[in-house]
Amino acid sequence: MSDRTLAGQYFDAAIGLLQRVRDEEADAVTAAGTLLADTVADGGRLFAFGAGHSSLAAQDLVYRAGGLALVNLLAVPGAVGVDVVPATLGSALERVDGLATAVLDTSPLRAGDALVIVSLSGRNALPVEMALHARALGVRVIGVTSVAYATATTSRHTSGTFLKDHCDLVLDSKIAVGDAELVLDTVPAPFAPASTVVTSALLQAVVATAAGVLADRGVEPPLLRSGNVDGGHEWNGRIFDRYADRIFYRR
Repeated sequence: MSDRTLAGQYFDAAIGLLQRVRDEEADAVTAAGTLLADTVADGGRLFAFGAGHSSLAAQDLVYRAGGLALVNLLAVPGAVGVDVVPATLGSALERVDGLATAVLDTSPLRAGDALVIVSLSGRNALPVEMALHARALGVRVIGVTSVAYATATTSRHTSGTFLKDHCDLVLDSKIAVGDAELVLDTVPAPFAPASTVVTSALLQAVVATAAGVLADRGVEPPLLRSGNVDGGHEWNGRIFDRYADRIFYRR
């Protein structure tokens, strides 16, 4: 496809971002994958959270063919945004103080677990408070965010801090403030977001790393297979039975 088309320009922009995170975040991806592997090997549980469209990358880790069976979605009612009416309610909930603490205190998370928090801006109260309180509970936190927001915007949390300030490890998606890769003279606003593409790829790279680290230690990674291939359901059933006490999305 010609790079003169808008579609071609978008693909080029997304590929460029993927190349950046591959090269610039390699050490962080290795560290994050190792953290997940350590958690699995030590008997911990894995959780993922994201609000708004950031929830898409978190959801992509849960009950995923080729993914780790132990990743559970930490759900905050209404925070996905597009599943409530009005959709703007989701954005409002991200700015509510105390919501993350209430969710964590009623969730199954405990010390020794790992939590992936996805927030493009990392500036809203919900992800910041989520990271703060999770670490206070002894949960290890991996933040996936665009660090650029911390210099171009202000925090909406009472501490004045960002998600990146309260994580054991940070993965920087390199997404520009505003999350729009294209501009056109005849279009009054920038368009074509790439955060979902890049963030999902980053997290799948982390999962791949975790699987490899576990295998290197002689531990079989608890991976799921597609239910659309022969034997897939039977394979997954054995994984579910083996790790029943660490999988919450089947209860």
